[in-house]
Amino acid sequence: MVGSLVATAFWAMVPAYVPNNAAVLAGGGRPIDGGREWRGARLLGDGKTWRGTAVGTAVGVLVALGLNAVVDPASTAVGVDLPTFELPAAVALAFGAMAGDIGASFLKRRSGRERGASFPGLDQLDFVVGALLAVFLVAPDWATAVFTLPVLVVVAVMTPLLHVTTNVAAYALGLKNEPW
Repeated sequence: MVGSLVATAFWAMVPAYVPNNAAVLAGGGRPIDGGREWRGARLLGDGKTWRGTAVGTAVGVLVALGLNAVVDPASTAVGVDLPTFELPAAVALAFGAMAGDIGASFLKRRSGRERGASFPGLDQLDFVVGALLAVFLVAPDWATAVFTLPVLVVVAVMTPLLHVTTNVAAYALGLKNEPW
């Protein structure tokens, strides 16, 4: 039972887990906030770009479509009926993750934190909240069928653990400047 919940939760969230990493690989571009400030601080900062948002969203959607292509063998391998992604759900998960991260950047700037500064809790769940809000708004029937309460609980527990583990590993490998 727990194994099937973890498999479903992880599978359903992969299109939301990937976009922010893909956005970094997009490398720069025009900042979304255009350099504007509010109360003496940037709205978002140079790390949130139009290119990164577009690339992150596109990669998340492509990952969802790729998962659709392998859902049958993957389901057989793990012994769980994994969900396929409707296109609106895929877009909502990927773009929602990006939007959640952008919202967190806004909150970080308002709290006086600089780009890359740690904000425990927010750093680990911002994109999850954005992705889930978006998918429940855009594809409510799909979201309700996939993200049952037990799956949501697993996502809430699993995501911070994955986030911390992958960030520490990326820092140790020299791929990140900070381990959060």
